[in-house]
Amino acid sequence: MPTYLHALQTWTPDSLYLQEEASTAMQAQVGDPRVRRIIRHIHRQSAIDQRHVVWQNDADALFPVDGDGRWHNPGTGARNQAYTRYAAPAAAELARRCLAAAPHLAAADVTHVITASCTGFSNPGIDIQICRALQLPDTTARFHLGFMGCSAAFPALRMAKALCDADPQAVVLVLCLELCSLHFQPGNTSEDALIAGALFADGAGAALVSQRPPPPGLPAVRLQGFSTTLTPTGGESMAWNIGDHGFDIVLSSYVPHLLGSFIRDALLPPLTAAGRTLESIDFWAVHPGGKAILDRIAEALHLPDTALQPSRNVLRSYGNMSSATIFFVLQQGLRRLTRPQRTAAMAFGPGLTVEMAFLELLPPHAHAD
Repeated sequence: MPTYLHALQTWTPDSLYLQEEASTAMQAQVGDPRVRRIIRHIHRQSAIDQRHVVWQNDADALFPVDGDGRWHNPGTGARNQAYTRYAAPAAAELARRCLAAAPHLAAADVTHVITASCTGFSNPGIDIQICRALQLPDTTARFHLGFMGCSAAFPALRMAKALCDADPQAVVLVLCLELCSLHFQPGNTSEDALIAGALFADGAGAALVSQRPPPPGLPAVRLQGFSTTLTPTGGESMAWNIGDHGFDIVLSSYVPHLLGSFIRDALLPPLTAAGRTLESIDFWAVHPGGKAILDRIAEALHLPDTALQPSRNVLRSYGNMSSATIFFVLQQGLRRLTRPQRTAAMAFGPGLTVEMAFLELLPPHAHAD
C-alpha cells in the first residue's frame, strides 16, 4: 500500500534578523579590520536576506551585550538550558497545527512520534512534550534521532514509512526542530564559525505519515523510496562537536566541491532502481545547505537555472535550519502544484552523508491510488 505524508507544516520563531543587520552585529564582535571584511563578504555572498532566531535581547537574553557592545559568549550549559526552554513549546505548537491541518486524522489516531534535532539535548525530550501537550495515547511509541545534522529528516521519514508498511493502521507524527542560533559564537574568528554565523537559523517542520488515502481537497506527498550514501572522502569536512561554548561545527568550504563531484554517483543508481531518469524529475527538493552547494549540485546534474529556485527561495528567506529545512522546500513545491510532480529530494549531513528520497507531490484533487 502507498504511504503518504499528510499536513506538512512549518514553524519559525518571531524574532528576525535581516542579513545586513546580522553582518553588522557580528563585525562588532571583533577588532581586526581584516576579519570584519571577511564577515561582511561572507554575509553578502550568502544569498540570504533574513533569518529567524529564537532568542531575543530581553531579560532572558542568551547573548547579553556588554558595555563595549560585545555579546557575552555563554557556556554550553546555558545554551542547552535555552534549548530546553524554547524547544518544548515550539514543538507542541507545531504538532498542534499539523494535526489541525489534517481533519481526517485525530490525536487518538497517532501511534508513533518521531523527532529529530541536533541542536540541543533534554530529557524528558520534545517527543514526550508533544505527547503531553496533544494528549496523545499513553501507548504512543516514541523515537528520537539526535545529532544527525541537516539530513535527519530523511531517516525520520524512512522510519515512518517502515512503521506504516509494518502496520497499515499506523499514524506517525514526524517533527524536526532545530535551534541553530543557540550556538552562535560571537568573537570566534575561525573560518567554520564565521560561515556558520552567516548561514544557520532556527525553524521546525512536521508532517503526519500514514497509509490512509489523502482526502479530496488536501495536497499530499506519496513516499516512494529512500537512499543513503556515504561519500568515499570528505568525512572530516562536515562535523558537529560539543564544545565549551556551544556546539562547534566543522563546515569546510570544500564541501560544495565534494558534493558536486559525487552527487551523480550517489543519485543515479537509486534513481534508476526507482525507474526514473534525471529528465523525468519534475521537482528537485534539495536542502539549501548554502549557495555554493546549490550551485555545485545544479552544475553536476546539468539542471536548468529554475530547477533549484524553490531551494534558493527558502535559503533567501530562512537560511539553513538544518534538518527542518527540507520541509520548507517541500512546502514550496506543494504551493505551486497544478499536477502530480515526480520529485527527487536530498540533503547532506556529517560523514559526509547524502540522504535522498523519491516522492510524488499530489495536488488536492489528484488521483492518489
